[in-house]
Amino acid sequence: MDEKLKKNLMSESLWLRILYMVIFYLVSQVAIMLVAILAVAQALFSLVTGKPNLNLQEFSIGLNRYLYQILCFLTFNSDKKPYPFNDWPKVDHAEAVEQYRNE
Repeated sequence: MDEKLKKNLMSESLWLRILYMVIFYLVSQVAIMLVAILAVAQALFSLVTGKPNLNLQEFSIGLNRYLYQILCFLTFNSDKKPYPFNDWPKVDHAEAVEQYRNE
């Protein structure tokens, strides 16, 4: 067997990363379900009030960024593990308010 392949197969850090990738893939599936629930909730708020809910909009910005972090980790574009190993993505309240006003 090629030494490089053998070394890669014996790498604990790579196997640990693969385990984290499986866990974060499952977390991403839950997050995608949350996105669907948020979309329905925002549609209902928009029907009733004429505008989406600002609090849900702010949460969804953070959730979208979290999903992006997971996707970057899963595709080896980042070695930084997403929340809970790092902070939840920051959402500037002013940014959410600006998007809310533009609706």
